Amino acid sequence: MMSWDIGVDEAGRGPLAGPVCAAAVSLTGVSQDWGLADSKRLSARRRAILEPQIQCGAAAFGIGWASVDEIDQHNILVATCMAMSRAVRSCQLVICRDHDADAQLRVQVDGSIHPGRYVVPEDWPWETQTHIGGDGFIDAISAASILAKVARDRLMNRLDQEHPGYGFAQHLGYGTKAHLQALREHGPSPIHRRTFRPVSEWRQA
Repeated sequence: MMSWDIGVDEAGRGPLAGPVCAAAVSLTGVSQDWGLADSKRLSARRRAILEPQIQCGAAAFGIGWASVDEIDQHNILVATCMAMSRAVRSCQLVICRDHDADAQLRVQVDGSIHPGRYVVPEDWPWETQTHIGGDGFIDAISAASILAKVARDRLMNRLDQEHPGYGFAQHLGYGTKAHLQALREHGPSPIHRRTFRPVSEWRQA
């Protein structure tokens, strides 16, 4: 029985608005020389070039989301782990469908947080290792960081059109000076995280 390695990373834990996104990527059996790196060290143009290379060349990948409502209901840490679980499940389905119906997974997660501690056991049944800075030295995690970042940035650009006046396409929901000024002028939009300061402080004002 073959063991499949899957790298997992997230994008969007820190913003004041928008969902959190996670990606899971398996490069098991894949020979690649794409120049992978931590998504934060790559330009948007470079990430856009790498995204289709990863999607076409990886053994499998999956994307998972946790909504703004889930973030506000559970907190951002739990919601991030929920998104990671959904990403791994999606990746696992592709592996089982296209490669190995009895695949055994080994999950490599960026950071120090083991998602299995924050979701119900049946949502995280996999052997797991955490790696601080793993997106800088484990290719599968680097690939996941790129897919998650590109997917979330693309969504925030679309949400900028649906909720004009906040500048989501520029700051992607992060608490920049321009974003805070728009929040003061317009109040929270439907995609703002109501439990995050200063959004929560605006509601109390």
